[in-house]
Amino acid sequence: MSRRLVTAGGTAAVVIMCLATVGAQEARVPGAVYDVDRPNEKPGPAPRRDIAGIWEPARGPGDAIQANGARAMPADGNHPLPFTDAGRAAYLSHKPAFGENMVPSALSNDPVPNCDPQGFPRIVLHNFRTSQIVQTPDQVLVLYQFNKKWRAIWNDGREMPKDPEPRWWGTSVGKWVDDFTFVAQTAGVDDRTWLDNAGRPHSDAMRVVETYYRRDADHLEMTIVIDDPKFYTKPWTALDKLSLRKQPKGFVLQEMECSPSETAAYNKRLGDPGSKGGK
Repeated sequence: MSRRLVTAGGTAAVVIMCLATVGAQEARVPGAVYDVDRPNEKPGPAPRRDIAGIWEPARGPGDAIQANGARAMPADGNHPLPFTDAGRAAYLSHKPAFGENMVPSALSNDPVPNCDPQGFPRIVLHNFRTSQIVQTPDQVLVLYQFNKKWRAIWNDGREMPKDPEPRWWGTSVGKWVDDFTFVAQTAGVDDRTWLDNAGRPHSDAMRVVETYYRRDADHLEMTIVIDDPKFYTKPWTALDKLSLRKQPKGFVLQEMECSPSETAAYNKRLGDPGSKGGK
């Protein structure tokens, strides 16, 4: 097993990559990128209209991978965005514990450590972990192991409501655009949520376009595009073909729950002293 330190959005994180085969019953460290694509592998063909399975962020030969499994952002490390004036004001009002505007965790106004739902797309853009996709005749269900959350994407031919009620996870409607590509739109996301751990904001007008492309039997690519005319001057790509690798049968997902008591204990021991300069 090898370890290396990489940067993601201006913060440092350890990415663990295991080059040996890991048993199907072995749980993974949260946030780790274990899987790599071997150059001589020849995966079978992609099944038609099927993205079901347990999927883990993986890297291809030569890919630069961030702590959340995504391909590297631009070289400046901060992924500058096309903010409107209102969007920049919202961004500056956030006090994240990560990124270019980071503060000590005890001074952060991030809603997630207090166990407010992180919402979508934040669960993918920064806190993405090994997750499971389940298909039914009418829905695609995405089961996120991080904080034990799930989303339902309607796939029964319905249209997106014109004015969906605000929800932590929004309202999602999807369809197959061909035999290997599933595209979903999400709207009505509660604007109290952030887009990521660095505090990037969204408004109540945001729409998220989520594309899954089944490349072959073992791989799924995920792309996320943000369209929010109140906070951004144009749509922008938040994830570009994030590579996911299908895990074997019997794979065990590790528990990852939000615990207010553990957050309070952390702040008492480390966060509060850190916010006071160690005094």
